[in-house]
Amino acid sequence: MSLAARWETALGQLREQGRYRSLRAPAGIDFTSNDYLGYGARLHCASTLPISGMASRLLRGSHPIWDDVESALAGWHGAEAALMMTNGYAANEGLLATVIDPGDWVAVDELDHACILDGLRLVRPRKFCFRHNDLDHLEEGLKAEVERDRAGRERFVVTESLFSMDGDRPDLYAMFELCEKYGAHLIVDEAHATGCYGETGSGIVDELGLRDRVLATVHTGGKALGVCGAYICGSRLLKDWLVNRCRHMIFTTALPPVVGEWWLAMLNRVQIDGEGRRRLHTNNARFRRQIAGAIGTEFIVPVILGDDERAVRAATRIQSRGFDVRAIRPPSVPAGTARLRISIHADHTDHEIDGLAAALREAVAE
Repeated sequence: MSLAARWETALGQLREQGRYRSLRAPAGIDFTSNDYLGYGARLHCASTLPISGMASRLLRGSHPIWDDVESALAGWHGAEAALMMTNGYAANEGLLATVIDPGDWVAVDELDHACILDGLRLVRPRKFCFRHNDLDHLEEGLKAEVERDRAGRERFVVTESLFSMDGDRPDLYAMFELCEKYGAHLIVDEAHATGCYGETGSGIVDELGLRDRVLATVHTGGKALGVCGAYICGSRLLKDWLVNRCRHMIFTTALPPVVGEWWLAMLNRVQIDGEGRRRLHTNNARFRRQIAGAIGTEFIVPVILGDDERAVRAATRIQSRGFDVRAIRPPSVPAGTARLRISIHADHTDHEIDGLAAALREAVAE
């Protein structure tokens, strides 16, 4: 079989399974993107700075504006240091592949994002996958690992603070307590929480007052903050270690300096946008009151339909009513849990919220 024939056969199988994907331009009212605070289409910043990074940070790509951005980010979170990365995938993958050694033990939630799992594949530690948000199962794994008493080996727990497909949250307080009890380091991916929780929007870890008890947090700009790039927050020592050892930072071109001005403008905006956060959560509550069958509690609203084709048909029906809602199918979610993933935004009007709820009820019924 030729290479082209192999690809055509595999793509044909995806079509038969209802899992074939194609690119589709945005159309209709946005209930799909992660632009939770509505910044993405509205952030404009005139600049005379270069529009290309042109080199890695360790060569000529570390423009002074990134020192300003990283200082502002660290101050926002009350952390010792922050390090900019090109995107959230690289931030998670690079962090884990740099701080964890082969032979270390790592516990991951079964629904952790693919970039977390890929980071662990690079370093190949001993991995324990605990049931989603099941802290009793996590403790079983931690206890068994402590009893093995592997000298010189570190233990880590990696979770998301807001899960991107189920729209739910772990009990971070209880998870921190388990980590302290069994001597494990906690790493939290705050991608979908950054901007949306806390007095100034710095995330769930900071809202809970747990900053000093976490090894690192990972944050993205391309969701609620509406700007490209990502960053890692932690200690000054962690930043120094990443600058010297993280291949995802060392061997890639830096973000363009012009993007740094966007970050500073966004930081000025998000910290005072308490009204935007209030509206986001109010919109979520309004929408959830009108629907049944959605899991989670947050502004990511999954409606699980199970069958791949049924999810695609429902999404197509809703799109015909002028709402941009997409079907999520395996491998993005486990087999048998195909769903509509609805993303509520702060700038949705009551009329739009109510209209989508009506369209959703109709599409699911059909």
